[in-house]
Amino acid sequence: QVQLVESGGGLVQAGASLRLSCVASGRAFSLHEIGWFRQAPGKERDFVAAINWSGGNTYYADSVKGRFIISRDNAKTTVYLQMNSLKAEDTAVYYCAAKPSLGSIISTMTTHYNYWGQGTQVTVSS
Repeated sequence: QVQLVESGGGLVQAGASLRLSCVASGRAFSLHEIGWFRQAPGKERDFVAAINWSGGNTYYADSVKGRFIISRDNAKTTVYLQMNSLKAEDTAVYYCAAKPSLGSIISTMTTHYNYWGQGTQVTVSS
């Protein structure tokens, strides 16, 4: 029911900024929430941030609070992840994902998200 296409990754130096985009489509996409996850080589896929379409509620991992901002543009059916003050530790493949919305409850669990984009590489050099 939901298709996701993310873009915006690249190679940047520490301290730089990037904005990732996730374009959503499909039936009932507005009843889902969109999460950003990342996976570094040899590590598990970790939660970064999430937002729901209906109310715009947001949630961030502690490691990115104050640096990353998740937002949405309903008209463009796009969710953005603005990443500022990037660190080498932020290097990973970033994925957007969708799950059915449960009101104000936002999940950080990868297994709760059943639609995934193909990922975009973010590399931060120090």
